[in-house]
Amino acid sequence: MVHLDTSALVGALTGPHDSINRLFALVDEGHRLALSTMVLYEWLRGPRRMAELQAQEELFPSAAAVPFDAEAAARAAVIYGSVTNPRGREADIAIAACAIVHDAAIWTLNEDDFRDLPGLELV
Repeated sequence: MVHLDTSALVGALTGPHDSINRLFALVDEGHRLALSTMVLYEWLRGPRRMAELQAQEELFPSAAAVPFDAEAAARAAVIYGSVTNPRGREADIAIAACAIVHDAAIWTLNEDDFRDLPGLELV
């Protein structure tokens, strides 16, 4: 299982779609892809065109988003307390915690945002 970070979703579904081939490659490699509710929140709050929202719904239906639940919240709090300079990284830490709790790796275009988070696998 691979959870997409918001950067990967934006890279695949907006603008020049620079990351769409990587998204398809992950599927071809046999990975199941998902979004967490935290990523869905970040995605929906950004300026999105109707076609982008439709593509997201077709590929990653909002109703199927992996919830940021109590277990993920508790894991995020532990991670927050274990890293240097966690302030301003709350959303990334929550996204990572959700992936960890659900035994998923993260695909991100901003690896430096996640590299120091314990227990997280990046693709």
